[in-house]
Amino acid sequence: MIRSFKVLLILLGVCSAVGVARADAPVVSWPEGWQVEVVPEATSGVSRQRAVKNDQNGTPVMVMELTMSPVQSDHQVNLEGVLLEMRKSVQKDFFQGGYQSVCTRIHSTTLSGLAALETTCTVTQNGTHVLSQTLVAAVDADKAYVLSYAGQAEVYKASQAEIDAARNSLKL
Repeated sequence: MIRSFKVLLILLGVCSAVGVARADAPVVSWPEGWQVEVVPEATSGVSRQRAVKNDQNGTPVMVMELTMSPVQSDHQVNLEGVLLEMRKSVQKDFFQGGYQSVCTRIHSTTLSGLAALETTCTVTQNGTHVLSQTLVAAVDADKAYVLSYAGQAEVYKASQAEIDAARNSLKL
């Protein structure tokens, strides 16, 4: 349990490293009972929304985070390159913590009607599946979005309906 908590802290750190901007803040209906936090806007215009699911002891077992960052109108975002770098960072952080991770191929999806790319990583320790994390990235004319959700393996699977409901409620 303590190791899982440490891994979730790593996940929070990785999620926090992803930039976001606040212009028209996205709207999302976070799952009931999750602790929701809106991270104050940074001087760079970065904004972030995070929801954490705790177990009965108050230990984080699942986290979802949405970030939005401004994109200059003349800048072409290499979405696949961005997602590859994020995935590499996640895998490196887990490896340094003594975990192994395998991620799915990056594939097309949607995020609030925008074309998006997605990958899911399965994290193991000594051959045991301990965590799962999904990264979804999308871009429109002037903003880039990243939705990340991660949790203990059994909680991630059991929370799929909550994750889908939150993701489907998203209005960018």
